[in-house]
Amino acid sequence: MGMTITEKILARNAGLDSVKPGTLVNAKLDIALGNDITAPIAIDLFRKSGAQKVFDKNRVVLVLDHFVPNKDIKSATQCKMIREFALEYGIVNFFDSGDAGIEHALLPEKGLVLPGDLIMGADSHTCTYGALGTFSTGCGSTDLAAAMITGELWFKVPESIKFVFTGKLNPWVGGKDLILYTIGDIGVDGALYKAMEFTGPVIRSLGMSDRLTMANMATEAGAKNGIIEPDDITEAYVSGRAVRPYEFIKSDDDAAYETIKEYDVSNIEPQVAFPHLPENTKGVSEAGDIPIDQAVIGSCTNGRIEDLRIAASILKGRKTARRTRLIIIPATPTIWRTALKEGLFEVFLDAGAVISPPTCGPCLGGYMGILAKGERAVATTNRNFVGRMGHTESEVYLANPAVAAASAVLGKIGGPDQLG
Repeated sequence: MGMTITEKILARNAGLDSVKPGTLVNAKLDIALGNDITAPIAIDLFRKSGAQKVFDKNRVVLVLDHFVPNKDIKSATQCKMIREFALEYGIVNFFDSGDAGIEHALLPEKGLVLPGDLIMGADSHTCTYGALGTFSTGCGSTDLAAAMITGELWFKVPESIKFVFTGKLNPWVGGKDLILYTIGDIGVDGALYKAMEFTGPVIRSLGMSDRLTMANMATEAGAKNGIIEPDDITEAYVSGRAVRPYEFIKSDDDAAYETIKEYDVSNIEPQVAFPHLPENTKGVSEAGDIPIDQAVIGSCTNGRIEDLRIAASILKGRKTARRTRLIIIPATPTIWRTALKEGLFEVFLDAGAVISPPTCGPCLGGYMGILAKGERAVATTNRNFVGRMGHTESEVYLANPAVAAASAVLGKIGGPDQLG
């Protein structure tokens, strides 16, 4: 019996010829990642363990991206702790201030996560890197501490579900809509501790930005990881970025899957996930009359330059509605600079938007866009749980950048086709 791409990566990094779902393995990591929320706890445990060094100064990555520039004394203290640790232990890939960006956009951009890698990060959306043909998943701070010391962690090999996408994409439909539609179909517990393997002619036609968006939200279906086989588009993305050799690994033709799901994307319109779960999806034409107070375009899900270009194409020559705030957050300094050079900021400013430095801030209710009681936001982020972006009596609606931009102009949830 053959193996899936997920099984092959875990087997190789565990030094085994083969594995099957349910097998417990101890595997070597290619990257261990922490951020300004999760790394301080791991660093405290690292010091208490008596460890004298990290397993590899090049493979421990620390990114300050959630509450930076620091929003309060607590966040400043946490960042200071990480900064001192990085300097003391010679962490090569430590990203701070003007070098820092949202981690799940930054690491692929820097060529730090590569096809065939096994990545563990103390952040639930570490699964994003599966878009590159990587096994990547989230962990807790205790696991991160162990990973920083040993360079290894244990895993239970997950079963895989294959999602096959066929047909022709409708206008304004992209990776965000495909993953929201999928989660709407299987539910937020539809892939518990499973590998979500996305494939089919539509996936092979998607650019890397859309692929990263889809893998990013695998965790919203409870998955261990999301993954896409590497191909020519992957090669075009990593070529020139990669900081070390990489390997394309693909599923065997006779690999076993727990389930195979097939979707004809011709039937999918831009999606909106209603409060308070990503599974509460509807087509934008079914949204009804829902006024919004705020629109956010950014995050590790949809803060890349392709997302900003889509938003700008809709906002050009238009103004946000009088009662609606629009926040634009380029995910990395490189994306920020590219948007500036392309004149996108002029479009956003003319439309009445606020442009933020790279940060995860509003996505988790940290800062840079907190909602008051009774307020509603449409956001390109990945979670819409109760209180996710502020007050517990606020509401978050998830959508793609085109819908978020159009909604900002309309002052209510709607798609570009409603702008006339």
